[in-house]
Amino acid sequence: MRPFWAYARQMLRYPATLAFAMTFAVVSAGSMGAGILGLRPVFEMILSEDGPRGLHELVPSWNERLAKLPGQIAIPDRWVQGFPAGPFSAAAVIFGILGLLTVVGAIANFLHVYLSLTVVNKTLADVRHALFGRMLRLPLLTVTGKGPSDLVNRIIFDTWTLSTGFSTLISKAVADSTKGVVAVGVAVWLDWRMSAVSLAVAPLIYVVIRKLGSKIRRASRGALEHQADVTRTALESLQGFRVVKVHTTEDKQLHAFDTSNRSFLRELNRVRTARALASPLVEVIAIFAVGTMALVAVKAILDKELDRETMIQVLLALGLAGASLRPLTGLVNDIQQSSAAADRLAEVERELPEPGHEPGRPTLAPHVRDLVFEGISLRYPGAEKPALREVTLTIRHGERVAFVGPNGCGKTTLLSLVPRILEPEAGRVLIDGVDISGVSVESLRAQIGVVTQETILFRGTVAENIAYGTPGASHTQVRAAAAKARAEGFIMARPGGFDADVSEQGASLSGGQRQRLAIARAIIRDPRILILDEATSMVDGESEAQIAEALTDFTQGRTCLIVAHRLSTVLSADRIVVMEDGRVVDAGKHEELIVRCDVYKRLFEQPGA
Repeated sequence: MRPFWAYARQMLRYPATLAFAMTFAVVSAGSMGAGILGLRPVFEMILSEDGPRGLHELVPSWNERLAKLPGQIAIPDRWVQGFPAGPFSAAAVIFGILGLLTVVGAIANFLHVYLSLTVVNKTLADVRHALFGRMLRLPLLTVTGKGPSDLVNRIIFDTWTLSTGFSTLISKAVADSTKGVVAVGVAVWLDWRMSAVSLAVAPLIYVVIRKLGSKIRRASRGALEHQADVTRTALESLQGFRVVKVHTTEDKQLHAFDTSNRSFLRELNRVRTARALASPLVEVIAIFAVGTMALVAVKAILDKELDRETMIQVLLALGLAGASLRPLTGLVNDIQQSSAAADRLAEVERELPEPGHEPGRPTLAPHVRDLVFEGISLRYPGAEKPALREVTLTIRHGERVAFVGPNGCGKTTLLSLVPRILEPEAGRVLIDGVDISGVSVESLRAQIGVVTQETILFRGTVAENIAYGTPGASHTQVRAAAAKARAEGFIMARPGGFDADVSEQGASLSGGQRQRLAIARAIIRDPRILILDEATSMVDGESEAQIAEALTDFTQGRTCLIVAHRLSTVLSADRIVVMEDGRVVDAGKHEELIVRCDVYKRLFEQPGA
């Protein structure tokens, strides 16, 4: 429960709204308590053994009771003179006052709920903001290890489950508990003996709620985890919809979804069982308590120690207390269910953030000399063998270096170390002699432009996607970058041009068009280091030649690192680095490597090279 209460304390950021909400809850409960006490004159007028009586006849006995209270309060005679004379008129006035109290209580209850839910909604928005900010600062391997769909599930569904506990805590629980406490207080004040019975069963009810609540919490956590599996399966199927259709694997994906869905249902049914048991068990305990109270009342009346009016008032007060406190069984279960969501959210909070964002880190000076990989080794979590093995390589500023090698040889992994998307287990990456692990990540990545084979576009216009990551870029700069990436032609051919909306994940564009937009996005950053990881793999031969020509001009004076399977795209590089099994096996010009490097020769001789 500790994570839940840690998140719940964030509601204290809105103290004024919270204080008003609690005040209105007390006013609402107080009006109910006053209403119970206000029925006393009516009962005395109607149930008197001497027949119906007016308020004037009842005042002396009331003053006797009031005199026993601190301050010796009494009803002034001038007030008594204004009381209605007949019993019916007096009852009508009293019921009018009670009606007014009811209206006041209803208004106070509305304001309590309104303000409470305002605090809940604001707090949940704060939690989601902080959580998403935390996720954006996580290392890449943490995100890929947990799975993006699981993290999205926590932001959406787990925070929504958390909101149920919040609203229960400061809205329903406060409203019901204050009314219940006031009603019990009135009952105790009227007759402590009957009230003592109801108070005696409270510990037993607490034990029942606690035992069932712990079961609900465990089952709810399992349900949330399986719900994440359901979301992941559905997203994978829809994001890979084209592949599913082409391979006619609809039934396979449906079976995978059903497996996750049944596991989700099983955990939900465990929650159902625990919640369903709570109310009947509490009701059984309550019935026995009412029976015991009735016996106590009968004995007191027979012994002339309790009058009928008081008994009716006590029973009414305890009945209202029971009606108010009974929902607390479900409310406690709601909080337990929310605590399972809080546990999952806290797991994300406990993950170590990506290093390099700490305040006060030195800024990396503009790259002007060299980029050095010094004894780099890296193994992915759970992998049998290292992805990189003691890689040492120096690249001069302004040099165009192509990295080639079989699939899985470590090319992309090595270049991912430059913007610190990955961190080496051993070794260092140096820019102009400075270890990049000691500088601000923001200043490092500001000098780097990256284009990958997997092009990611975001919801927005074409211009916004090109200018993504370059705040303040002008329309002229956007058009210039698009022209250099050979993207301006197809952009202007679309309705809306640069202001045209890009559909989700750029589905309305071809693979080549998406890659040209990604290249334009890198160009507009005016980077000192440009990383092209299969950047032209999705374009046709003519477009590739045009982009290669544009990039040749653009990369002048910049360090350019190129990964490609098509060797025809890297022949113009100043140097070609050949990798195999996580190591650099050779480096040089094409003419040199084709003679002396067997790995390079095999790659060059492959069909399509």
